[in-house]
Amino acid sequence: MSDMRLISSALRLFFRLLYGPFAWTYDAVAWVVSRGRWTAWGAAALPLIPDGPVLELAHGPGHLLLRMARQGLRPVGLDLSLQMGALARRRLRRVGLPPRLVRARAQHLPFRDGVFRAVVATFPTEFILDPATAREAARVLAPGGTVAVVPVAIPGGRDPLARALRFLYRITGQDRFPPEDPFSAWRDAGFSLHTEWRSVGPDSVLLIRGLRP
Repeated sequence: MSDMRLISSALRLFFRLLYGPFAWTYDAVAWVVSRGRWTAWGAAALPLIPDGPVLELAHGPGHLLLRMARQGLRPVGLDLSLQMGALARRRLRRVGLPPRLVRARAQHLPFRDGVFRAVVATFPTEFILDPATAREAARVLAPGGTVAVVPVAIPGGRDPLARALRFLYRITGQDRFPPEDPFSAWRDAGFSLHTEWRSVGPDSVLLIRGLRP
């Protein structure tokens, strides 16, 4: 097995544990690998989201759900992880917000056609590239709806920790996409896509915006 396949296998195992039995460590791990800016990176998607009901795919511990609710949106969170659902539920209830959460796969969304104005995902795993995910997002979005994805962030700065994090991101492939068009399934599902890099403090965050006809 090649070094890259070993790294890929190790990362899949790491994320399975992080989203499962070790979900309670997620915020601490995210804080370390982003120097405390993980939630700010995810929040870079907020300006792309129109008013109205929004579905977050793989909501994790619920930070973006909380921000969206406080911004006046009507977020619904979807995640397959029971542990992440529990974390997000506690986070929302702690501030008196109703936890509108669903446990399901992004490839099989349990919602009617056209009920959301936006679908958002921040730092998603491989499910985001699955053609079934793209087709389901297109189905549940209203005409003219928006999909907003934050797939990658690159730490800035010249201090030793920043350089070490960039090296870690580089060897794990988290600072780039494959050379082929990874979001071709979304184009095939009818989305017109726009990609841009946005500065969040000293860091660079990749934003992908898709519009449903």
